[in-house]
Amino acid sequence: MKLKFKTYTATAMSLMLLFASASCNTDDFLENINKSNLTDQTQWQSETNADVFLNDIYSEIPNKLNQSETLDYYTDDYNISHYYTASNWRQGVCIVPGSSNDSPWGGTYGPTYGYTWEKLFVKVRKCNTFIQKITENKANYSEAYFNKRLDEARFLRAFFYSEFFVHVGGLPIITQPLDRSTMSETELQTPRATFQQTFDFIVGELEEIVNNAAVPVKYNASDKDAGRATLGAALALKGSIELFGASPLFNTATPYLPDPGKFVHFGNEDATRWTKAAATNKKFIDLYGNGQAYSLFEDLANFWRVSNEYNSEVIWDRQVVANVSGMGGSYERRGGPTYVLGEYQTWGNYNPTQELVDQFAMANGKPITDPTSGYDPQNPYKNREQRFYDFIVYDGAPYKLDWMPRADTIYTRIDLTYPNPDRTNQIDLAGKTDVGDSGYYQRKRLNPDAAPGNDASGQNYVFYRYAEILLNYAEAQNEASGPDATVYEAINKIRKRSKLPDLTTGLTKAQMREAIRRERRVELCFEDKRFLDSKRWAIMPETMGKPRHNMVIRNTVPANNSGKWVYSVEEEVKYNVSFLPKQYMNPIPQNVIDQNPNITQNPGY
Repeated sequence: MKLKFKTYTATAMSLMLLFASASCNTDDFLENINKSNLTDQTQWQSETNADVFLNDIYSEIPNKLNQSETLDYYTDDYNISHYYTASNWRQGVCIVPGSSNDSPWGGTYGPTYGYTWEKLFVKVRKCNTFIQKITENKANYSEAYFNKRLDEARFLRAFFYSEFFVHVGGLPIITQPLDRSTMSETELQTPRATFQQTFDFIVGELEEIVNNAAVPVKYNASDKDAGRATLGAALALKGSIELFGASPLFNTATPYLPDPGKFVHFGNEDATRWTKAAATNKKFIDLYGNGQAYSLFEDLANFWRVSNEYNSEVIWDRQVVANVSGMGGSYERRGGPTYVLGEYQTWGNYNPTQELVDQFAMANGKPITDPTSGYDPQNPYKNREQRFYDFIVYDGAPYKLDWMPRADTIYTRIDLTYPNPDRTNQIDLAGKTDVGDSGYYQRKRLNPDAAPGNDASGQNYVFYRYAEILLNYAEAQNEASGPDATVYEAINKIRKRSKLPDLTTGLTKAQMREAIRRERRVELCFEDKRFLDSKRWAIMPETMGKPRHNMVIRNTVPANNSGKWVYSVEEEVKYNVSFLPKQYMNPIPQNVIDQNPNITQNPGY
């Protein structure tokens, strides 16, 4: 049962918020006191009234479970449909939009995932206004309330900046509400900060929040403030951004394209950036991890159940309330097997590629490329590691979620004996239906308790979990110092949960790098991490500049299926794929540059 604090909009001073905070039932959630008499003066007279404004800022966290596109659409982990912005991006189409736009339908400007230039600075303005107003009215609040809510707002501002920073690079750093009536044109037209300055602002804010210790380390599901910022969230975000910055695409003196303003790279290579990222993630492990506030949740297959929200592994999430318009999750409507028990259920969008499937090890821990692993290309789903069965729906997979009245078996093979192939999950190579065209569907993250539907799921969107901290630390420490014992320990904890043996000892730094990247790709698949990893590792020409592959299964006697089923890995045929270096970062809308001549466009646009 979710205990979510009640929320209201402060924009019109009377409208109820769309923030998914919590209640045990929707009647209580919607039973709000009348705030129509709030004014700019009364808004800040009490802690209760000030919370109305802050809760509105929490509602600005995008409900990514309701986004039609995920970041994984822009990776080699998914084979996706033709009508998305991601399908244009995959073909090298990424151009400057006339204005801020985040429509997923055939856009030509790259991934946004709940953000545009305009939307970011609406969020930032709200944070700045709250910080300014509670500071001006500090006498109206207890010291504990003031310190706690101030750092919550600072965290949200840093979080919003970080979410756009990874797509654009350097941003204007604005820490006070802009006012046309009192500020000059020079004050209003804030220039872009460099990559370094934006990075330093985000990291510096998060470090101060952690040092202040005004917010708790973690909330549990029963806490009335569950969903608010925590020290765990602040330190996890800091470690993630430091890892992002330390990575090859940015930690360099030679950017992917000329960048004289240093908006998309640091301008130098500094090995200590890896050291700092390792130290931050190690600090999290030492202070908050290892079974203290945070630890790995042992039942990974059930991690995303609503009943397991705020489990020991969850660090930062966006709250969701089922069956409330705009507040529920629609993730299950967009992906998973298209037909379940013979009925159309989903758009069939989440189609894992053969490239991803091949990353899952055998049950003995060996990669399928190892000749001693036991892998059989004509029986490819036998004896794979447990995460494969938990995360992937493959041909012949048993399929039973709790909302289903009985179990089903999902077949993706081409069955010419079936009278109506468009009513099954068999691979749709022509791309004419919602059935997937990779030969696989996604199981991971689908809510087993809620049948697919609009706003039907109450599963929270998890931004950070403890497994990522371990992976972050292992990667940064390996780059900083090589594969020491602590690197092995971090990776082996994750492997142990998945019933895999420990990594082989004696790996070189390069071999450990490969092992960490493989482990990261499998463990965090479908969690919107692969896109940022491919970006920061500067491997997108390799991952996105060539066709992906599907598993096509045909019978040698197709007339009656009396022959042998043959498994064939084949290239996708829908797209002429391309990746241009400029696509590493999104373009800035032209109207932003027209309105503020101090804003410089990103390289290549």
